[in-house]
Amino acid sequence: MRNEERAVQDGAADIAFLSSEKTSLSTTDPRQRLARLAKAAGFNQYLFAGFPHGDNGGFAGNHIFSSWPESLVAAYDEDDLFHNSALVCELRKSSLPVSFDVSAFESSAANPKNRRITGLFRELGFRRTFAFVLHDADRQPYIFAFSGARADLSRQEAMAHVFSAMEFLDLYARLQVSEQPLESLSSREIECLRWSAAGKSSDEIAIILELSPHTVVGYLKSAMRKLDSVNRMQAVARAFRFRLL
Repeated sequence: MRNEERAVQDGAADIAFLSSEKTSLSTTDPRQRLARLAKAAGFNQYLFAGFPHGDNGGFAGNHIFSSWPESLVAAYDEDDLFHNSALVCELRKSSLPVSFDVSAFESSAANPKNRRITGLFRELGFRRTFAFVLHDADRQPYIFAFSGARADLSRQEAMAHVFSAMEFLDLYARLQVSEQPLESLSSREIECLRWSAAGKSSDEIAIILELSPHTVVGYLKSAMRKLDSVNRMQAVARAFRFRLL
């Protein structure tokens, strides 16, 4: 059996093992877990980042963690190619995983910085990059990019790898929700906030819930106090952050 075939089989076994693990991220370093996931699929580099959008398109502002050398992270951020890279542009158009050659992180448009940055990636062995976008329970998008010298993943390998990344993101997102309201909100307070989020006024909410407008205002004020908010809009935003709505 060739070394490459053996590596693929070993990788598939490792992915299955990762998928069956019950260890939470509170006892496992997320970086180590993602590094193991990358290694299991035959990659030697990984990137976990937020999806660039609006005025938050810089690499440093979206980079969560990776196995990239600090010098590469700094150089890539300085060149400001991430938000318009070939990889990100393709992920904007497709919900499926994508595969790229060494030019994955170049600007999709002609840019004099492309040759230098691609040279850096080539020196570090970024021959092929397998990438996809996953959303957490709050619909926040994240980019997973795995790079190395291995050939493109088969359909079965890609499915197993993406599913393992989904498990990772679910655990990672749960760990990030550490804040809680000052006090627990009642079901009526949450209902009033939910209708406020839908754009309903106090009078309209009163009709929907068959309450008096005065009672609705009271529930909303109580919810604002518990969420340490100065108005309804802020209370609704914090309720979403706490996953109450």
